[in-house]
Amino acid sequence: MRTVERLFETTGLVIEDIVERSGLTRQRVEAIALGRWTPSPQERARIAQAFEVDVGEVSWGHTMDPRNIRYRRFGLPGDLKPPEDDSDDRS
Repeated sequence: MRTVERLFETTGLVIEDIVERSGLTRQRVEAIALGRWTPSPQERARIAQAFEVDVGEVSWGHTMDPRNIRYRRFGLPGDLKPPEDDSDDRS
């Protein structure tokens, strides 16, 4: 099995080629190629056809480690602090 990213490398095709052949948007093809988007069955069929391979020959899952996504969004666990309470409870 090969990823979409690997198919680009081995076939010499570029994003624009797959966009034109598949009818999908550039943003969607890029997201699928980078492993940020898991394509629907219809998108899988269109991309496989654009590369002239069988759908079963392609690995379609996410390739980005979810821990990396969380880190980029929130920082390290030590960086997560509860919001400070601005109310004065010393009355």
